[in-house]
Amino acid sequence: MSKKTGKNNGSGAGGTIALNKRARHEYHLEERFEAGLALQGWELKAIRAGRANIGESYALVRQGEIFLFGSQITPLISASTHVVADDRRNRKLLMHRHEIDRLVGYVEREGYTLIPTALYWKANRVKLELALAKGKQTHDKRAASKERDWQRDKQRIMRKNNRDA
Repeated sequence: MSKKTGKNNGSGAGGTIALNKRARHEYHLEERFEAGLALQGWELKAIRAGRANIGESYALVRQGEIFLFGSQITPLISASTHVVADDRRNRKLLMHRHEIDRLVGYVEREGYTLIPTALYWKANRVKLELALAKGKQTHDKRAASKERDWQRDKQRIMRKNNRDA
């Protein structure tokens, strides 16, 4: 069998599976971490088929381990015939002990939240990008929206001036 060439369709190394675009709007993202996921076979097949969603998910620390809550992996009908598939089950995140201890300190003492921002392939393994986050207030969201609009308008003006010159 020959290697695939061209664009990555999400099933190879380095491809993005799912993004949490709302995270940047809802939270101030401080620091990012990479974590592995403990998955079952049917979940991996469903992820390869593009059936993962992390839009409403979050991570919590339970008994010294970190778990992903609220993520949805919709099972394939043909892949999970002998297993009762729960599409919203809690999944364990795989990280080094020193990383977990550091995150526990931030979450419990400083009031941070762990928000997943991306799910992607890395060397045929599924990885999750976690961000330490603090919630934004409504006025912060408005300011961010204003800044984004201004940057967009500024780019339009610059392009127009470059075309005219």
